[in-house]
Amino acid sequence: MKPKQIKDHTGILSSIFAIILGLIVGLIILFLCNPEQALPGFATILSGAFTHGAKGVGQVFYYATPIILTGLSVGFAFKTGLFNIGTPGQFIIGGFGAVYVGILWTSLGPVHWVVALAASVILGAVWGLVPGILKAYYNVNEVIASIMMNYIGMYLVNWITKSYKPLFNNLRNESKNVANTANIPKMGLDKIFPGSSVNGGILIAILVVILIWVILNKTTFGYELKAVGFNRDASKYAGINEKKSIILSMVIAGAIAGLAGGLLFLAGTGKHIEIKDVLPSEGFTGISVALLGLNNPIGVLFSGIFIAYLTAGGFYLQLFEFSTEIIDIIVAVIIYFSAFALMVKIIMSKFVGQKNGKTDETGKGGKKS
Repeated sequence: MKPKQIKDHTGILSSIFAIILGLIVGLIILFLCNPEQALPGFATILSGAFTHGAKGVGQVFYYATPIILTGLSVGFAFKTGLFNIGTPGQFIIGGFGAVYVGILWTSLGPVHWVVALAASVILGAVWGLVPGILKAYYNVNEVIASIMMNYIGMYLVNWITKSYKPLFNNLRNESKNVANTANIPKMGLDKIFPGSSVNGGILIAILVVILIWVILNKTTFGYELKAVGFNRDASKYAGINEKKSIILSMVIAGAIAGLAGGLLFLAGTGKHIEIKDVLPSEGFTGISVALLGLNNPIGVLFSGIFIAYLTAGGFYLQLFEFSTEIIDIIVAVIIYFSAFALMVKIIMSKFVGQKNGKTDETGKGGKKS
């Protein structure tokens, strides 16, 4: 078995291992809280998303849309050697751009929602640009810089939304509704999943996942980004502009997170920017999605859908007198074991690699070098 195949298999197994352990811990918690309802409650977590058939499946895709993209933002940056923990700030800034255009630029007609999404991408990219510049030119740790940008973004959005009357609904302490023309079209998904909140946003998210996968794996640009992530000094020696690569990496990551915010607030489901001192959970959930998906764009897509599936099933736990926060505990445990499983992955890779090396030396199963 080739080293890359070994790495891929151990990575997938580590994620499956983490999911199983997380679900087991969740079942134990259910038994501790209410032994009589534990098994029915656990069955609901596993099957709750299908309770309303196609509508339930549509809701899974609706919940998955923003966290797939925030997870992709984190995973993309990590692939290039950066830890983008600024997704919450980039998410809310991007969402604000979409809401601003969605409320005020009503004369755009059919392209209104496209321009609103473009605004979310641009503002998210700008919010990723700042920590990218600080990292590239001043070697400021991107974790610290992006965390600070999170809070600057949150308070800036709160201040502008509340201060600018055309944007603010003072009766509900949130932004006003965007125009109908700014809502993302259903793109036929309302017929496939009738009654659900899903729209064309999930198709956009999947297209972005494919695009990022192609960039990272099939282009010279992606190779350069990953090379800088592996070894900045060696990349510079090889003629790669490492400062440019770092900045572009954070800009692209910010743009993806900003798009996630735009897709959420333009979904036509009554989502608004609420004036509160809390960072959006979708940004932090993206970190979990990226870890579970091993920072691979395709893995992020499936892990985002999986976490959304658990979330959709968790809503029905209240029927068995359980709190929906149990789902958050299960997801947190899964992520904890995902990190632990990375160590298992490394050990397995080394063990299998050593075993293959010994086999090659004896001439049984390997070619002589």
